Amino acid sequence: MSRLKELKYEEMNPEQKALHDEILSGPRSRIGGPMNGWFRNPEIGSLIQKVGAYCRYHTTLEPKLSELAILVVARQWNQPVEWGAHQPLAIKAGLKPAIAEAIENRLRPTFEDEKEEVVYEVAQEILDTKKLSDPTYKNALAVFGEKTLFELTVIIGYYACIAIQMNCFDVGISEGEEPRLKD
Repeated sequence: MSRLKELKYEEMNPEQKALHDEILSGPRSRIGGPMNGWFRNPEIGSLIQKVGAYCRYHTTLEPKLSELAILVVARQWNQPVEWGAHQPLAIKAGLKPAIAEAIENRLRPTFEDEKEEVVYEVAQEILDTKKLSDPTYKNALAVFGEKTLFELTVIIGYYACIAIQMNCFDVGISEGEEPRLKD
């Protein structure tokens, strides 16, 4: 049960309705996950949703790499909503199920794709140490270049922010769904 009452559209004030409409006017097809919290401050919610839409749909990382980074974040924060939303998207985008399963079980996956391995190493190192070592940075820079590496760090930061919000406000999975991610 979420700590935040889910607002129905007719209960929202004009700023909240504007944010609701803004979210649905973009590539997202529904309101869910952390979005109910965003309505508590529509100005911040608008900024957060724009960053999220950019991270999801407009970076130079191919979708399976973005989704891989999101899975690493979701696992690190034990965030079942984030995991449940993005694990199927990662598989659909071409990530091998064994990689997602290893992450879910807190094991280092075996990679055949260098880009996948670099995304995993960057995300895991940032989440574990709060920075990047010179060797990891230099390797990621060589593989992705500055712009894409920067975008990867934004994806990691954005989804960490979302995981924190959902964990703090106890945003759970939808009623009737089984939790996929266990502590």
